[in-house]
Amino acid sequence: MHERSSVAELAGTLKAELDRYSVGEKLPSSRALVERFHVSPVTVTRALAQLAAEGLVVTRPGAGAYRAEPAAPAVTGDTSWQELALAVDPGASGDLVPRAVDASGVLVTLAEPPPGVVEFNGGYLHPGLQPERALAGALARAGRRPGAWGRPPTDGLPELRAWFAREIGGAVTAAEVLVTAGGQSALTTALRALTPPGTPVLVESPTYPGMLAAARAAGLRPVPVPTDPEGIRPDLLEAAFRATGARLLVCQPLFQNPTGAALPAERRAAVLRIARAAGAFVVEDDFARRLVHADAGPLPPTLAADDPDGVVVHVCSLTKITSASLRVGALAARGPVLERLRAIQVVDSFFVPRPLQEAALELVGSPAWNRHLRTVSEALRERRGVLAGALARTLPELALPHLPSGGYHLWLRLPDALPEAALLPAALRAGVAVAPGRPYFSAEPPAGHIRLSFAGVAGPAEIAEGVRRLRAAVDEITP
Repeated sequence: MHERSSVAELAGTLKAELDRYSVGEKLPSSRALVERFHVSPVTVTRALAQLAAEGLVVTRPGAGAYRAEPAAPAVTGDTSWQELALAVDPGASGDLVPRAVDASGVLVTLAEPPPGVVEFNGGYLHPGLQPERALAGALARAGRRPGAWGRPPTDGLPELRAWFAREIGGAVTAAEVLVTAGGQSALTTALRALTPPGTPVLVESPTYPGMLAAARAAGLRPVPVPTDPEGIRPDLLEAAFRATGARLLVCQPLFQNPTGAALPAERRAAVLRIARAAGAFVVEDDFARRLVHADAGPLPPTLAADDPDGVVVHVCSLTKITSASLRVGALAARGPVLERLRAIQVVDSFFVPRPLQEAALELVGSPAWNRHLRTVSEALRERRGVLAGALARTLPELALPHLPSGGYHLWLRLPDALPEAALLPAALRAGVAVAPGRPYFSAEPPAGHIRLSFAGVAGPAEIAEGVRRLRAAVDEITP
């Protein structure tokens, strides 16, 4: 049995038996629990630690574990006053506008589905694709580095900033890089730094829900700019800048989420030209560069590498290619805006924990790093093919406008007769979780969509089974 489940089971059993003991009475010894439940001493120690953390037992070194005093019953108060306190000041109309933050589109990809459900809604690599041994080794080595537990520079470790600068390319230097707590944190900092509350921000349509949530939380008004299979449309982008007076565009030029589109060279140049003419910044969310598929051609350079004038604020991260818990990313910018980005990050979080930065350095500097990149690249290529082939055979009515050469998902348009809102619960009943399309649109969507991730599942066999279950869900709600 897995150690984690053994600990949970033992803790649950001991918790159920606590009523047998009076307050202050000693529980059986660790040796007795090992013999009774046929588990390891480590499992017993961790189970008792869990009960101690819940305030149910008190452990005394060398003496054992004792039943703790019961916690005082919780007092139910009246929190209705908060509804008014959490509203903004009256506007010109005198109406109160709630400052609600909608994280539902993000939680869809963060929540773990029930056991046995095929996870097509995930946003991270399956544990079988994560470099777990390399990460464990990097973290162990990092903890032994001189000064590893001291305070790091607020901008990040110089060696890690230099590594990110080389990865971004062009003339970007380490002095123009800030180490961040992952890509989401970097996006949030950039949105707050680059335009004031109440102003418009141009976004791709569809686009990443986490960015939309962060923009709205910062008081910004996302304005959609339509995309096609080659990414954002420059003609509509230019029109949107003129119509709105916006001074900020957020885009994902490479393997866009959710469409998978990659901007061709002429559009990349057009985006920079149009933004520069509008006096606007471009936040380049380069989240998927290391998720390139094995059959893709040479990758284009980052927008930041082609931008000497400081139009682009570049965001990237190590999280997607490693683990959801390695929350280490970077912001790169040049010019006066860098100081504002730095100030906001310091005020928000001081700095990224040094052991995590040291572990990231150990990982990317090890021989295992390039091996891991090659392994993931080949696995994503295979899984993309398996999923696309299974969909073509089993669910041909779901349209796939673009087959990406990078990233970890496919973006599917639903037929008009298949309601998105009904498909999601039907899919869960059939044992497969999918990401709804609605949260990817900042305004009314043109049609129903779903996003299927092929990175968070165990492998080709589970992909095939997930598509079979999705077929059953479609049949359930289709007349």
